[in-house]
Amino acid sequence: MVPNKGQVLFVGVSMLSLLSSSFATVRYQPEQVHLSYGEKERSIVVTWSTGNKTDSIVKYGGGDQLLQSKSGSCTLFVDGGHKQASQYIHRVTIYYEDPDSLQPETKYYYHVGSDLGWSPVFWFVTPPMNLTGWAPSIAIYGDMGNVNAQSLPRLQSETQAGLYDAIIHVGDFAYNMDDSDGEVGDEFMRQIESIAAYVPYMTTVGNHESAYNFSHYRARFSMPGPYENMMFSFNMGPIHFISFSTEYYYYLRYGFKMLVKQYEWLENDLKEASHPANRTVRPWIITMGHRPMYCSNKDNDDCTLVKNRLRYGLTPLRLFALEDLFYKYGVDLEVWAHEHSYERFWPLYNYKVYNGSFDKPYTNPKAPVHIVVGSAGCQERVDSFNALPPWSAFRSSDYGYSRIKVHNATHLNLQQVSDDLDGEVIDDWWLIKEMPRIKFPLAEQMTTEENQIIEPSNVLKGL
Repeated sequence: MVPNKGQVLFVGVSMLSLLSSSFATVRYQPEQVHLSYGEKERSIVVTWSTGNKTDSIVKYGGGDQLLQSKSGSCTLFVDGGHKQASQYIHRVTIYYEDPDSLQPETKYYYHVGSDLGWSPVFWFVTPPMNLTGWAPSIAIYGDMGNVNAQSLPRLQSETQAGLYDAIIHVGDFAYNMDDSDGEVGDEFMRQIESIAAYVPYMTTVGNHESAYNFSHYRARFSMPGPYENMMFSFNMGPIHFISFSTEYYYYLRYGFKMLVKQYEWLENDLKEASHPANRTVRPWIITMGHRPMYCSNKDNDDCTLVKNRLRYGLTPLRLFALEDLFYKYGVDLEVWAHEHSYERFWPLYNYKVYNGSFDKPYTNPKAPVHIVVGSAGCQERVDSFNALPPWSAFRSSDYGYSRIKVHNATHLNLQQVSDDLDGEVIDDWWLIKEMPRIKFPLAEQMTTEENQIIEPSNVLKGL
């Protein structure tokens, strides 16, 4: 029997379908490799992604051969968009105290993957044995996207030249990681691999991460603590860093209880960090939140309002006000982003300047110092300013990023790098504490009825 044309066509289509299913696209090759600090001070987490499920292995060594190996786990992440695009996110933690594991002040080479595919070889350098005597260098910025990420090439060069011990990104990644069914997030993570695979890349959540209850941000990064990257703290030499979500104040539909929980967590963390015994070991407390308390930009953002939600609290009861809390526990430096500009303020509390002295405002300041570092580069361009207010010390709309160098228990240096001016340092200043200080001068007066903050536990009882 001779088959007719319809039968031939059916057989052909069936064969193509069978071949397609037999040779379905698989993606075992690791990508989006990045580092972060782990739960313990002497640990490091290696994170990467694959399209399909594989083993999670890091091979590493202090020389040319990668003779040491550590295994971890992977988690399925499904984007909330129409395609429901999925990937597996792998995590491996290496603890310095493991036998024959990581030695201090050593350059380690590593690659990640499985027998089905390996990444290129990257490297990282471990901190010294004496962490309290360590003088770490950090690049810090916010608001960097895939499009117009102007600061990224310079950061790539400086990071791979060994200028930084860590990088901190204070919110707003990719613009936005969920766009195009998560493809924009994938591309962003591939782009930052050139810096994040060499030094810990620590993060703070921003408003551009809000889609699907911040799912991309919570899934893609690996910050310490139990709160899926939304709030955490870590120590780095003489610094205690605290990262928290300003977005809990604005996306209340995702759960008012998380705002209550964060405030309780913040106060407990600050109380422990400012205890005299701990403050002696780590004298510097630096907070990172995306939306600022203060700014002088020409827009209608909340930071232009006197009753800013973060600073003043949720009115009219002033629930969860952060300025009083940070002042009470002696936070030295508050780092913000969101505004696409750089701005440094005088030591500031409740819109009043509390300089250390007329000639040396940042020597023994009597209030925290705020900076805004949101000009790394994105498609929304930079922001302009209103007239200079008396509490703003320096500002610039140049694209760029900041460098923090903590030299010791008394001296912290901060520089602002202008990428528009080919890497020129346009602001260079020192924050100095010549004497031990646990609290600011007015902290003892903050128990008055006017400044009393409602206890979060009392709010929770009513929910």
